[in-house]
Amino acid sequence: MTCNALREREKTRRRVLWALACLHPADSNASDLLAILDDLDDQERNVTSYGDKPLKLIEVGNSVSVIRHNSGIDIILEQTIPQPWRERFHQASIGSTRVAGGPYATDWNKFSTEWEAEMWHLETHRAARHKLE
Repeated sequence: MTCNALREREKTRRRVLWALACLHPADSNASDLLAILDDLDDQERNVTSYGDKPLKLIEVGNSVSVIRHNSGIDIILEQTIPQPWRERFHQASIGSTRVAGGPYATDWNKFSTEWEAEMWHLETHRAARHKLE
């Protein structure tokens, strides 16, 4: 998968997750958003460049290197975040401040926490959709 394809896929995922966040499970307006996310998940499963089994966020978090910046603030080394998680973090962090050495570790921690909440919210939407079928 090219960098541009990955970027566009994760940009779309981010936009749809934000839109879905405004809706309650079983809201009829969620069906098109869920279809887009299902398609993105299918696309990701078809990508073999990330290995046979996609990494879970907890596994990714264990690989991310945190270092102390000269300013005394902890930052992360972006190159230690495996794809597609690096791009997901990047898309969620657009507009965030950072230092030249890398993003703040607190931003990575916030992303991780928010991702888990978004995935829980997504699963409640998917469960509600299945009940309606």
